[in-house]
Amino acid sequence: MKTLDVLGLKCPEPVMMIRKSMRELQSGDHLKVIADDPSTERDVPKFCQFMDHRLIEMSRDNNQWTFIIEKG
Repeated sequence: MKTLDVLGLKCPEPVMMIRKSMRELQSGDHLKVIADDPSTERDVPKFCQFMDHRLIEMSRDNNQWTFIIEKG
């Protein structure tokens, strides 16, 4: 599983970096994303739905979100 740390980045940079990282993966591979921009809580699930990826896990610990995305 590849990990993408987008801590400190603000919208739209996290989603742009997720999109770039997903292009490098094969279908079925997983990407772990660590973010602290509150908009990612809304943007990442919408991105996954729009791009036909599967959001496997989304969790929050204080002001940090972790997402596990499976490439569609």
